[in-house]
Amino acid sequence: MIKIEQMHHVAYRCKDAKKTVEFYKKYLNMELLVSISESIVPSTKEPNPYMHVFLDAGMGNILAFFEITGEKEMGRDLNTPLWVQHIAFRVKDLDALESAKKELEESGLDVLGITDHGIIKSIYFFDPNGHRLELTCEVSTEEEMRKLKEIAPLMLEEWSKTKEPPKDADWLHKKEFNK
Repeated sequence: MIKIEQMHHVAYRCKDAKKTVEFYKKYLNMELLVSISESIVPSTKEPNPYMHVFLDAGMGNILAFFEITGEKEMGRDLNTPLWVQHIAFRVKDLDALESAKKELEESGLDVLGITDHGIIKSIYFFDPNGHRLELTCEVSTEEEMRKLKEIAPLMLEEWSKTKEPPKDADWLHKKEFNK
């Protein structure tokens, strides 16, 4: 049986590797760990020059990007809403989230939120490649997370049959979070 120990990295495409690294260092304090550049793709043996950069996302997590010169300019999946595809990073608590929002806005970035999702609160902004980024903090209780894990299979099963949002977790949005 396969046992995953940790996610090693998640990779996305970027328009400019240097500008991408500079953005993540400036706004999210991520250090450049490794740069790999090849003319031939090792796994497929295709000729396609690229720069592959790996950034330290904290606690052993790595965020990677490819700048590819042998392909059309990158775009996004136009059949998927902008809010769906995103990269989310956890911050310590609500104070850290509020501080990050202020810092990002003062640096000239447009920031959406703070959005209350019941078990987390989040802010959203875009990197120079058009990737939506989320900073989030957990505001849930152990009991809430236990209950959500318990009902997750039931909700998934109902969704798979009806394609209508199950009501099992409606209590998340009925709570008074801003006391």
